[in-house]
Amino acid sequence: MAGEAERAEAIIDDRLKSSPNDFSLTYRVAPQVRAEAELSREGGDPSKAIDTLEVARPYEGEAVKIPYLRGMAFLRAQLGAQAAAEFQKVVDRFSREPFSVVHSLAHLGLARATAMTGDHAASRKAYQDFLALWRDADLDIPVLQEAKAEYEKVSQSAPAAIP
Repeated sequence: MAGEAERAEAIIDDRLKSSPNDFSLTYRVAPQVRAEAELSREGGDPSKAIDTLEVARPYEGEAVKIPYLRGMAFLRAQLGAQAAAEFQKVVDRFSREPFSVVHSLAHLGLARATAMTGDHAASRKAYQDFLALWRDADLDIPVLQEAKAEYEKVSQSAPAAIP
């Protein structure tokens, strides 16, 4: 997430060579690093990231970043419904890793995914949830600025839900 994909992959390769039987490294950490590296590359292949994360699927209950990354890959692949399902897993599992940054970002991913599917009411709600979580954030953070602009578009383009 910090833009050091090649370095992260090199570190994982070294660790896997020195500890080939490290279960957590092999089935949880390495797939996350490789998927994230693929998604960070210009022209990266989201389907490759999705495939890379398959080995980690049994362990996603303990690591919310696994479904988050899968959601990001589905989003990049323009598969809104699948992305929304993955982001919803993260939103629903707040208690697993309460200090993980992906929890708040999953609300944004959910907002974008549901907008992609045409569910504007769900999208507005997810944007509102994200913006509420970030209400005290510095206003010049790019992701916050993007979210606010996207929320305005979704709010203006679709009729409000009738309560």
